[in-house]
Amino acid sequence: QMQLAESGGGLVQSGGSLTLSCQASASIAKINSMAWYRQAPGKPREWVAAITQDGTAQYADSVKGRFTVSRDNAKNTVALQMNSLQFEDAAVYFCAANSVGASLFQGPFYYWGPGTQVIVSS
Repeated sequence: QMQLAESGGGLVQSGGSLTLSCQASASIAKINSMAWYRQAPGKPREWVAAITQDGTAQYADSVKGRFTVSRDNAKNTVALQMNSLQFEDAAVYFCAANSVGASLFQGPFYYWGPGTQVIVSS
């Protein structure tokens, strides 16, 4: 069974940077896509970014140009580099794997991690 665990969340100042990591318990080399979602208090879950098996990445308009998703198949990890963080970026960030929906990038996804919290301060 695939298990995902996020790390790297924490407190960061507005305009700062933070890198999140998703550690998978099994190989991700043949997983069709890996994704990041986020959910702020009182708001619905929001798709952030995804990367496919061949390395193609897509991003939500709200983070495009500021966030970068990458994959390391040798370590079974997926990272999300977040730059120029804003108050609107504060949320619990979730790692997801294996799209089973119509969209390879936006899922829905089968496997989910428990999440890691990102707090943005002034």
